[in-house]
Amino acid sequence: MSATNAKTKQGEQLDPEQKIETALDKTELFLEKYTKQLLIGLLVVVLIVGGYFAYQYLILQPRNEKAAAMMFVAEQQFAAENYEAALEGDGSNAGFLDVVSRYGSTRQGRLAAHYAGVCYMKQGDLDAAMTYLQKYKHVNGAPGVIINAQNLGLQGDIYVNRGDYAKAQEMYSRAVEAADNVLTTPYYLRKLAFVYAAQGKAQEAVKVCERIKLQYAGSLEARDIDKLIGEFGQLK
Repeated sequence: MSATNAKTKQGEQLDPEQKIETALDKTELFLEKYTKQLLIGLLVVVLIVGGYFAYQYLILQPRNEKAAAMMFVAEQQFAAENYEAALEGDGSNAGFLDVVSRYGSTRQGRLAAHYAGVCYMKQGDLDAAMTYLQKYKHVNGAPGVIINAQNLGLQGDIYVNRGDYAKAQEMYSRAVEAADNVLTTPYYLRKLAFVYAAQGKAQEAVKVCERIKLQYAGSLEARDIDKLIGEFGQLK
């Protein structure tokens, strides 16, 4: 009888209790041998998870709240169309640029960067506008998705101004996909149609206009959509 068959036969002769004891012995031996490694692994997991929550609630959240408080007056200046004061501050209160400088890594700090980009656009400085618009990081949920769409759309506007219609097409397409609503979606679809037309893509322009007509019939952009479909159709 071979050694392998002997071991197999011996294992078959063990009763259930002996089999359980054998399995436990093996588990104990494994734990004794690898206890240090297991404890180190467990400690690493605890540190990673604990560090994440500590960063979120002890560092990031308080910084986000400070950023929100800091940009409160700047938002009021923005609403009043005082774009210079919104950007630079009014001497007593911070502007969006201060918030970006101190809290740019927070959600509110990135929102301040978006606002700064809009302010620069209003002032005609498109290069600075693009720099700050690109610092914004997209967020989930309403009303954040509206800002997401606007951010992409404004970048599209800058590319149109530069004559880069291919890049503008990309930005407007992303703006359309960023939020599905009757305000931003048809607005950027219309811009997308004009960009297609500017590139000689008449068929694509018509399809986009037909989408506005079918899916967003109640929007402002749908009011003269038949006229646009006719104009773009003649470009074929």
